[in-house]
Amino acid sequence: MKHRIFKLVDNLESVLCQLLLVSFVLLLFAQIVLRNLFSYSLPWGDELATYAFVWFAYLGAVYATKMSAHNRVTFQFKFLPRWVETACGVITDLIWIGFNAVFIYLSYDFVFNKMNLFWKSQTLGIPMKYFYLILPIAFVAMTLRILQNNYLKFVKKADLVDPETEEVEKLKHRDDTQGTGPQHGGQ
Repeated sequence: MKHRIFKLVDNLESVLCQLLLVSFVLLLFAQIVLRNLFSYSLPWGDELATYAFVWFAYLGAVYATKMSAHNRVTFQFKFLPRWVETACGVITDLIWIGFNAVFIYLSYDFVFNKMNLFWKSQTLGIPMKYFYLILPIAFVAMTLRILQNNYLKFVKKADLVDPETEEVEKLKHRDDTQGTGPQHGGQ
């Protein structure tokens, strides 16, 4: 049951990110075509594209957290014992969770206590509260993903590899099997 919930949330994040990306790209493309060919533009198009991009960026950060794809400087750990890397990773994640907790509090307070429903977007007329809602949602989700990754790493003993490292390893393996790597005299 727990596995199904994680799978559903993973798919929901992915689908939302893709939908938002396609939406703002299509809106901007339509705006360019309409302006250049018909000297017209959708009055609400730029604003909606901007909000879709902002939501995409925050949900993308949550998705990157899930994938362990946020940038980290790890080169120095090759020269130190493994436990140093582990300890630094835990400390870094605790600082990240602390930052998120502060931002969750501040964004929640802003969205639910300081904003009112009368602040509306200029062309869409939708209360701004709904656009700013991504802030507490994203930082709560990011915190949950950090905790999930640490659970997988330390309790389940899973080896979490960021997608970039995984792709580099695939390329190395492919080059080694095809004999095109530097050790095989390839270019």
